[in-house]
Amino acid sequence: MRDSQPQALFDVLEGSLAKTSSPLQIIQQNAKAIIKLNRIVGDLLPTELKPMCRVANYRNNIMVIEVANASWMTRLNYEKINLLSALRTSILPSLSSIDIRINPDLMRKTKQNSSFNKQTAPFKQKKNERKISLETADQLLKLAKRSPKGLKEKFERLAALAGESTSAANRGKTNSD
Repeated sequence: MRDSQPQALFDVLEGSLAKTSSPLQIIQQNAKAIIKLNRIVGDLLPTELKPMCRVANYRNNIMVIEVANASWMTRLNYEKINLLSALRTSILPSLSSIDIRINPDLMRKTKQNSSFNKQTAPFKQKKNERKISLETADQLLKLAKRSPKGLKEKFERLAALAGESTSAANRGKTNSD
């Protein structure tokens, strides 16, 4: 028996790929390069644009950036020249152009993971606290007296939004008017 220890899959792949020049190694190197480009482009972009854009590919000296929708594409087009010059001076002197494409899937992923949704979640769960004025409640109760049974119940429920003043005891007083 050998004295072997469990090894991380990443370490095993790194070791085997370093020995050969396989297609898997090329794919892995490209993926690492795109991840690095994504970080750099993210640092160069304005804050509001960062979650809506990502580097999808870099091939033949052309960088492909995906955006969530057409409005973000327009916004990125305004930043395109500055981004292109910054990338040329810092890491990619051979970069000839930036191609911007729309990927609606990016918008869905951004919505699921955004802090905006986490901030607005309590508001969605907030209880309906609408109230109506006492005058409106009285008018609804008067209208309920002259309405058919089904509509009468709905008017009374609406009038109940005014609070305690339209309780059953007060309704009797209002109905006697």
